[in-house]
Amino acid sequence: MSSSRGYFHLHLPNPFTTFKNNNNNNKMFFQRLFSMANFTSSSSYSPKSSSSSIQTVYDTCKNNLTPSVAPSTKLIHDITSKLDTIGPADVGLKEEQLKDDRGHGFSMPNILNRVDRWAQPITYVGLNESESFTMCMFCFPTSSVIPLHDHPKMTVLSKVLYGSLHVKAYDWVEPPCIKDSNDVARVRLAKLAVDKVLSAPCPTSVLYPETGGNIHCFTAVTSCAVLDILTPPYEESAGRRCTYYRDYPYSSFRSEGDPIDGKEDEYVWLEEIQTPDDLYMRQGMYAGPPIQI
Repeated sequence: MSSSRGYFHLHLPNPFTTFKNNNNNNKMFFQRLFSMANFTSSSSYSPKSSSSSIQTVYDTCKNNLTPSVAPSTKLIHDITSKLDTIGPADVGLKEEQLKDDRGHGFSMPNILNRVDRWAQPITYVGLNESESFTMCMFCFPTSSVIPLHDHPKMTVLSKVLYGSLHVKAYDWVEPPCIKDSNDVARVRLAKLAVDKVLSAPCPTSVLYPETGGNIHCFTAVTSCAVLDILTPPYEESAGRRCTYYRDYPYSSFRSEGDPIDGKEDEYVWLEEIQTPDDLYMRQGMYAGPPIQI
């Protein structure tokens, strides 16, 4: 892990950890990071009811999600219907933060100079980490990007809380179509599944282990924030290792017999790469209603 201007630079092929060592280190990091969800940084917060909206979402996940069984269609519908009711205020975002384009809606106090103002990283805020699911938020400054990455054997629910986010996502073509090249490493054929802008308020998006755009890229059209639930969470020992990709146009490696169905511009070749050097995130502080774990 290296730092710049107080941010952590993610070298691992996993956007949710900064450790290069074993899984115990990863879990220790998560324990420290997600412990922030047990308190609020704003003493003025007063929940509208005894059970907050985010607590309801958490309880549904805790009581129903497991690390070994994929969530049923009924359960996904139940969780998404609850996520659809979540807005910025339900997770501690204040009106003045929504107008702030520095991407630090949840972050700890920080004095920014003029250079930093236009070079803000994505802010990552953990709400919960367990064997069954991860609940977290990402706060994006305008034009910031989380590059193409996958969610192997995972279901991911994403709720745009405010702003606009462009999502471009692919699924692998099956059976696998893999080619080796002298110019690049091995590439594999994938088909476009999602290419659209999500602007709040909008329904929760869902991607599945094999469909729905399991390999995706996020680009902030405006300053925005996303609440994510990943089930089960990333865990390298269980084969759930996040991998980053570089995409090439289909024409780059076209050949007779490729299993394409539809327009050629719907297909790309994806090459595995190391974590991009320019992917910076910083840890934010959760400022919404306390979540009873």
